[in-house]
Amino acid sequence: MWLKYKSIEEVHHDQSLAEKLPDDRCDLRILYALRRIIRAVDTDSRKLAAEHMITGPQLLCLNVILERGPITLTGISKLVHLSTSTIVGIVDRLEGKDLVKRQRDLKDRRLVYIKGMPAGKDLVTRTPNPLLYTLHKTLEIIPEDEQKEFADTLERLVALMDTLAPEAVKQVEDEHPPKE
Repeated sequence: MWLKYKSIEEVHHDQSLAEKLPDDRCDLRILYALRRIIRAVDTDSRKLAAEHMITGPQLLCLNVILERGPITLTGISKLVHLSTSTIVGIVDRLEGKDLVKRQRDLKDRRLVYIKGMPAGKDLVTRTPNPLLYTLHKTLEIIPEDEQKEFADTLERLVALMDTLAPEAVKQVEDEHPPKE
């Protein structure tokens, strides 16, 4: 059962007191919100697996393979932001279901490409992505200018996390010691 709210106010009203954090604890508020998003992704993945025999990460990889393939394991890894070793396991399972096929490069036998199979295309066509639906419906509630601001902020946060070296983290900590 998917939770459906009529307004943002109903979402805030539904949060338990344990979830409310002081306004000045942005770090914890952001971390807590991200944790709830991760939980929603995990829940949707389990529902997807139960109903369609494929997990969210498998479906995500299958979509990338079908859209960009033939593609290497490293290429998939970079696009879906999972480790190559995790991708190997996912591709093994997809190949076991005859949804994808490994194919060696004819000129350089060291290169292995992953190619989508007709059964994979069929599965993607008939498999809904509940999280995308939920996200789409949620964003419809938020005004377009707020959506853009939210997306810009998330992209900036991710970019900073991707590029911030340990030395920079130390410098930030030195310049901005934690509040006591």
